[in-house]
Amino acid sequence: MIALLDILAGMVLLLGGGEALVRGAVAIARRLGVSPLIIGLTLVGYGTSTPELVASLEAALAGVPDVALGNVVGSNIANVLLILALAVLVAPVRIEPRSFRRDALALAISALAATGLAATGEVGRIAGLLLLGLVVLYTVATYRAEKARPDEWGAILEAEGELKDGARPLRIRVAIPLAVGGIVATVLGAALLIDGAVTLARGLGVSELVIGLTLVAVGTSLPELATSLVAAFRGQTELAYGNVVGSNIYNLLGILGVTALASPLPVPPALLAVDLPVMLAATAALILFALTGWRIGRREGACLLAGYALYLGWLFGTAGRGGPAAPLP
Repeated sequence: MIALLDILAGMVLLLGGGEALVRGAVAIARRLGVSPLIIGLTLVGYGTSTPELVASLEAALAGVPDVALGNVVGSNIANVLLILALAVLVAPVRIEPRSFRRDALALAISALAATGLAATGEVGRIAGLLLLGLVVLYTVATYRAEKARPDEWGAILEAEGELKDGARPLRIRVAIPLAVGGIVATVLGAALLIDGAVTLARGLGVSELVIGLTLVAVGTSLPELATSLVAAFRGQTELAYGNVVGSNIYNLLGILGVTALASPLPVPPALLAVDLPVMLAATAALILFALTGWRIGRREGACLLAGYALYLGWLFGTAGRGGPAAPLP
C-alpha cells in the first residue's frame, strides 16, 4: 500500500511539476523576448521530457539501470502506441510533407543509433556524448532550417509555446517561483515513483525492466499525454503529433545521453531481444502511416492502440521477464 501511494504521489508531482516548470520557463523566456521558435524547439520540447530525464537519472544513480533504460524505451513505445493513438482517435492528424521528411529522418536515426549502441552491451559515457552531440546537431539544424525557410513545423513549435504560456501570460514574479517549484516537484516525484515502483516490483516478483517499460514509462509520459489530449480536443492535432515526434527524438538522444554520461548503463538481453525491436517497429509504423496519404486517422490510431495492448499482454504474460527486482541500495 505504501508503494502504491508513493507511485501515485510521484505521478501527481511529475505531472504537476513538469507542467509548472515548462509554463514558468516559457513565460520567463517570452518576457525576455526569446524567439517563439526557440521556445517551442527547446523549452517546450526538452521541458515536457523533464520527468523522463529526472526519473532515468534517479534510477541510474540509485543502482537500478534496468529501470532507467526501460523508462526511455518504454516512453518512446508509449508515446506512439498509446499517446499518439489516443490523440488521433479524438481527431485525425494531417502531416506536412516537407517538415516530416526532415524529422522522420531524425526520428529514424535516433532510434537506430540508440539501438546500435545498446547492441554493444552497454550504453557508456562515450555513447552518451555521441547521443548528446546528435541532439545538439538536430536542434541547431532544425532552428536554421526553420529560420531559412519557415514551414508548418515551425508554426507547430511556436504554437506549442503559446499553448504552454496560456491565454493570460504569467508575470516574471510568478513565473520564476513556478519554474523553481516545478523543478523541486519533478525531482521529488521522480524519487517517489522510482522507489515505489521498484518496491512494488520486488513484492510482485516482476523484473525492474518491465516496471521501467510500463509503470515508470507511462508515469513519466503523463505531461506528453496531457499536452497531446488537450491539443487533440482543441482540434490542434498537429501539436499532438509534433509533441510525440519531438519527445521521442529527445528521449533517445538527450535523456539517454545525459543518463549514460552520469552512469553507464548495462543493457539487459531482454531489452535487445524484444523491447528495442518493438520500439523500432512502432517508429516504423508512425513513419509508414504518415507517408500513406500524409494523414494519420482513427483506423491507424486503433491499430497503434491494439499494438500497445498486445505488447503489454506479452510483457506481463511472460511472468515479468527476469524474476523479482533487486532491492534498492
